[in-house]
Amino acid sequence: MKDVIAEYHHWKAQGEGLRTEAMRAMESRYRELLTEAIQIAEEYRADFGVALKLPAGVAAFEFKAGGAKKAKPPAPVAVAAAPPPPPSAPNPKLGPLERRLAGARKKFEAAKAVGSPTKNLEDKIYEVEDEIRLAQLA
Repeated sequence: MKDVIAEYHHWKAQGEGLRTEAMRAMESRYRELLTEAIQIAEEYRADFGVALKLPAGVAAFEFKAGGAKKAKPPAPVAVAAAPPPPPSAPNPKLGPLERRLAGARKKFEAAKAVGSPTKNLEDKIYEVEDEIRLAQLA
């Protein structure tokens, strides 16, 4: 009877050791995947200007980009440059949008110099810049 109990205790100790190792390995892999996901999200936001949407099964994932980190410049690629696209007719929507952007920036600088709140003006600048980007795509 003592052999069975001793064998059981030995098996239980081995199981606990394996359980602890598996737990550490899973935590490590989880952190690696999250780090990789953060890097992909930062690169996507830097390249395309918008944040990635979470998959349907994920309720929340909060990440705040660090201001101290600088993005690495892309490595030069030895590929023949594509010829520039033929010049197209200027977009008639861009002129008024660029004038609105210049006016909004002037108002922003004036408000900043006086020390008044600038959040609304910053938002307006971003909106006009987005409209310009959309007009350039069209």
